[in-house]
Amino acid sequence: MPTKDIGIDLGTANVLIYVKGQGIVLNEPSVIAIEKGTKRILAVGEEANNMLGRTPGKVKAIRPLKDGVIADFELTVEMLRYFLNKVNAKGLFIKPKIIICCPTNITKVEKNALKEAAQNIGARKVFIEEEPKVAAIGSGIDISIPSGNMVIDIGGGTTDIAILSLGDIVNSKSLKIAGDYFNQEIIKYIKNKHKLLIGEKTAEEIKIEIGSAYMDNKDEKKKVKGRDIVSGLPSSVNITSKEIEEALNNSLNEIISCAKNLLEETMPELSADIVENGIILTGGGALIKGIDKLFKKELKVPIKVSKSPLTSVVDGTALMLENISLI
Repeated sequence: MPTKDIGIDLGTANVLIYVKGQGIVLNEPSVIAIEKGTKRILAVGEEANNMLGRTPGKVKAIRPLKDGVIADFELTVEMLRYFLNKVNAKGLFIKPKIIICCPTNITKVEKNALKEAAQNIGARKVFIEEEPKVAAIGSGIDISIPSGNMVIDIGGGTTDIAILSLGDIVNSKSLKIAGDYFNQEIIKYIKNKHKLLIGEKTAEEIKIEIGSAYMDNKDEKKKVKGRDIVSGLPSSVNITSKEIEEALNNSLNEIISCAKNLLEETMPELSADIVENGIILTGGGALIKGIDKLFKKELKVPIKVSKSPLTSVVDGTALMLENISLI
């Protein structure tokens, strides 16, 4: 029986799993709910995510990954084991090869922790690949040729910016400013301007529904519920897309500044390639309305949003498993 190798996008916000021959078989939040004190696992994934901000004192819903790397090794192993058992990966006749994708700034110790986590689950061989490289492959870029390509991957915990050529990363930078950070900026903005306290899940909903980076269309509105800071009672306000643009302005400018610095450090030949090829924007952050227009305006380079920003990394693992020379 041929082995069904596995590609894993181990994200701060979501875990996606690809099984060779089956496609993407799992896409669930990177959340695990445990009982305080005993650390007994109560729920994993979507079920645990629904508990965030709603648990009683003895239950804690947490993310075992922080800023794209393992914050709690034991819980990460348990989460991976749960997900792989859910897709029946451990029942495969031959132990699989596993590709795990991580941010560019991951340390050797953290890489070893990821490898150990996969080996504990039963992997025959584990490859650790950097997310922007895999995202570029998953976005349809041929990185094997001597031509410069640039990728900005805005995930949940990190934004990874990389320039690639001849099958590898030439230069890269990683920022801990991404989807989760955007949510905190939205929470802070609404608290300061409207004196309303909201939770992370509400901030995420606002970002997805009316989030904007560059206003050139209709200003959308959303009714947001939370707790009034002054009275302490439940309350609601109307939030606009323009306000979310203001809330995200500083964060997005930091990403743009980082991308500019990377371009300034790049060899002239590669810079010329990037002007011709454009920059690929991927990750969940690529779905914020107008972000491509903002980046094009500030970076003076064509911006292309990946066809499937949320799955480009795991799509890349699929192509790499088909063509091992890419690893």
